[in-house]
Amino acid sequence: MGRKRNFSREGVLDKAIQVFWQHGYADTSLQDLEQATGVNKSGLYSEFEDKEDLFLSSLRHYASGMRQKDWLTAEPLGWDNIERLLKLGWACTPEQKGCFCVNSIREVAMLPAQAQLILQESQAWLKQGIANNLAAEKTSMPVDALAEIVMIFYFGICMDQSNATTQEATTRKIDTFMQVMRAS
Repeated sequence: MGRKRNFSREGVLDKAIQVFWQHGYADTSLQDLEQATGVNKSGLYSEFEDKEDLFLSSLRHYASGMRQKDWLTAEPLGWDNIERLLKLGWACTPEQKGCFCVNSIREVAMLPAQAQLILQESQAWLKQGIANNLAAEKTSMPVDALAEIVMIFYFGICMDQSNATTQEATTRKIDTFMQVMRAS
């Protein structure tokens, strides 16, 4: 019988996300992950095959957590949900700004192939949620085109925040964007 684990998988993932978020996949070392999670190398390898597996698990964990938020599913569907996503989606943790998935896209060429699939699934989920809310508003413009515009704006806000733009400036941008979108 093996030794009892002194850590939770979810706890390790939550801490690993912060490290990958800060340093990126390529620049995160196993030593960084050991230090942040408080789990030694053998403990990490007992739960995850390698750094790639830990990153993929972290990315899945983060994306799953994003889907559980009601930002795009609260009734009634519509503009308020989209505005909630834009105002809250990039401020996921006090330590990190932006969105872990969006920030990971910056490294897409260096990411494992499976990470690219996770990011594509996450983007598809986001676009569908946005489109559902736009459809409820019966906009004059095509829903798919507007959904892509909202996604591009969301990605821009996330990257803006990860580059230390002030919350006040971001809120102003979102308010202006929503005025334009509501008029569509």
